[in-house]
Amino acid sequence: METLETLSLGLGLAALSGLSLYLTVFCTGMAVHFGWLHLASQYHSLSVLGDPAVLILSGVLFALEFFADKIPWFDSVWDAVHTIIRPVGGAFLAARVLGHSNPVFEVIAVLLAGTMSFGWHSVKASTRLVVNTSPEPFSNIAVSTAENLAVVGGTALLWKYPVPVFCCIAVLFVLILYFLPSLWRSIAIKIWLISRKLNYMWNGDKVDSLPTRLPSQFEKAIGRVGENQIKWAVPCISGKGKYIGSNRFGYLAATTEEPSKVYFLTKRLFGRVSKVLELEHFKVSMERRLLYDELDLYSSGKNRRYTFRFDRGREGVADKVVEELGKEQQLAVPKELHA
Repeated sequence: METLETLSLGLGLAALSGLSLYLTVFCTGMAVHFGWLHLASQYHSLSVLGDPAVLILSGVLFALEFFADKIPWFDSVWDAVHTIIRPVGGAFLAARVLGHSNPVFEVIAVLLAGTMSFGWHSVKASTRLVVNTSPEPFSNIAVSTAENLAVVGGTALLWKYPVPVFCCIAVLFVLILYFLPSLWRSIAIKIWLISRKLNYMWNGDKVDSLPTRLPSQFEKAIGRVGENQIKWAVPCISGKGKYIGSNRFGYLAATTEEPSKVYFLTKRLFGRVSKVLELEHFKVSMERRLLYDELDLYSSGKNRRYTFRFDRGREGVADKVVEELGKEQQLAVPKELHA
């Protein structure tokens, strides 16, 4: 039972470090220094956290993080800097909790601790990127405050009920592992959109006409449509819409068929290109957002809406797409195609 409690405490502190390493260290150090927490013999190695020098340093760093976390976009820069620091710090805390245990057990526990810390850091970083796209700053403050309260409360409960609290953290971590690929895809896309917008700010370029060619592998996915039947093809990112999946790079392409059709093509598992959506007759609208222009294709027949996002790397791409789609002036029901 003692081993289970020790492991739970070490991995639990590592997980909380993924949200805020400095606050986790500061809270534990304060509890040790002022006697709020009486360390059992197996946790004596953590007494170093109560040293005044450690308290001052962790407190100053947390104070910096406290304000950095509440500034839109600067918080994402802060998270990027701490992508290595938090997992390493979480693994170090777990190692201190374990003390001088079996070397094999210690290595396994430290690897697990680093993984859990990295997973929680990924959730934090991806959440902030999503929140930063909101036009108001209050959501950043609310999310940051909630994270701080979770770390303080989690640290206190972890020391009192290590096994039950860690079980809750572990269940949440399993869910994190399930959603982690989509979270990292969201992070990658947000970073790409930011870089494209910065590129336009430095090297502005305006689109006069839309490309009329698709990469060969994407052309094959359409099948019966030949190269000379592509009316236009524009790279984009999928948003909301049944069957298409969100945050996927792909191409929105129109054909010269009668009636004209619009395809969304993207890469699936193992790089296989698939045609995941075919539309004929729809209503179209566009909304400008901070990092991208969002195209909205709506079908009233099944009351379904599909959105596609165009980066700001070149001015006028989304406007040209809307102009081309607006020429159809028809409304019907989309057909979903399964790859």
